[in-house]
Amino acid sequence: SYMSSGATGVDTKTYEHIKHFYDTQAWIPKNAVIVNRKAFDELDAASKEAIRQASAKMEAKGWEASKTVMADSLNTLKTNGMTIHQPPAALKSDMQKVGDTLLKEWLAKAGPEGQSLIDAFRKP
Repeated sequence: SYMSSGATGVDTKTYEHIKHFYDTQAWIPKNAVIVNRKAFDELDAASKEAIRQASAKMEAKGWEASKTVMADSLNTLKTNGMTIHQPPAALKSDMQKVGDTLLKEWLAKAGPEGQSLIDAFRKP
């Protein structure tokens, strides 16, 4: 067995070798745009606002595109003979524990700056 996103499963034709796929959503296809804080801070207010508005619009479009890729990928896997399963509760719990451990280890190295990043990421 191996772990992958549905999109990677399609790209690598996983269905030719494996017949069961657990939709853990551990990898969700997405893109990101990163802006240099110093350069952004030097922009005039109108330019900053234009970037913020464009960012909000593209973020919404990006998440919708991600949902489409996920749904299309699962459909392609199924069409090509794979059985799609929801992960059992025990698997989800075990994956959460592994993720919690990895995060704890990383935060021990990253310190307060890393915690600040995680806090911002988790902010609704």
